[in-house]
Amino acid sequence: MTEEIAADKEDAKQVPSVIMRVLSQSIRDMSFENVMAQKGISGEVQPEISVQVNLGTQKRKADHQYEVRLKLGLKAKAKDLGEDLFLFEIDYSGLFHVEGVPENQLHPFLMIECPRMLFPFVRRIVSDVTRDGGYPPVNLDNIDFVAMYRNELQRRQAEQAEKAEKEDA
Repeated sequence: MTEEIAADKEDAKQVPSVIMRVLSQSIRDMSFENVMAQKGISGEVQPEISVQVNLGTQKRKADHQYEVRLKLGLKAKAKDLGEDLFLFEIDYSGLFHVEGVPENQLHPFLMIECPRMLFPFVRRIVSDVTRDGGYPPVNLDNIDFVAMYRNELQRRQAEQAEKAEKEDA
């Protein structure tokens, strides 16, 4: 029994203590272009919405501080008319204090966990702005940031493999 307790204490020593705090959040840039209102289109229109997501991180000068940016672009087209209804773009930033994450796991942590913390706030802004723009509120589905990160790694690996093949040829 004492051996199990000692083993548990050893495991506890090996698990890093991760500290993560959101220091600030802000909208760096946002635009909502109501194309339908500009063209004078009226009546009930069924929007077909496409969403584009981009992420970025940057180390700040202060120790253990990182800026994470979540950029969303929404484009709504009228199914019947084939015209744009609205365009919405937001660049949302969070400043995080992160300690205790091993260096080899820091990039995935910043690209997965930090955007996961920011996303509910961005979702609310998107909903409010589209509603205030005269449309039904756009309620974004959850984003799988793990899948996004893996897809980006695969894309980069494929690019590097393609580049290496061209250099060998």
